[in-house]
Amino acid sequence: MASGQPPTVIDVRTGFEFRAGHIPGAINAPVWKILLLLEPLPQDKDAELVVLCELGPRAMMGKVLLGFLGFRNVTLLTGHMAAWRRSGLPMVK
Repeated sequence: MASGQPPTVIDVRTGFEFRAGHIPGAINAPVWKILLLLEPLPQDKDAELVVLCELGPRAMMGKVLLGFLGFRNVTLLTGHMAAWRRSGLPMVK
């Protein structure tokens, strides 16, 4: 993220969880909104996307859905939001 060209961070947690604290610049797109195409996503299907939830299961579902939508460069954030918070990394509330 410090490279100047950070990936697009997709946070698939609920709006309540997102508002309680999220990675700066993250897009809040709960899995159900991705499924129903209710959340605007990057137009570039080759864009680097990093998906996270609190512990991992929802992020995996989000990654699979994004793959079905044609996104080809999707990864999961190691440790997800729980690890980000434990590490004391920047958060927005």
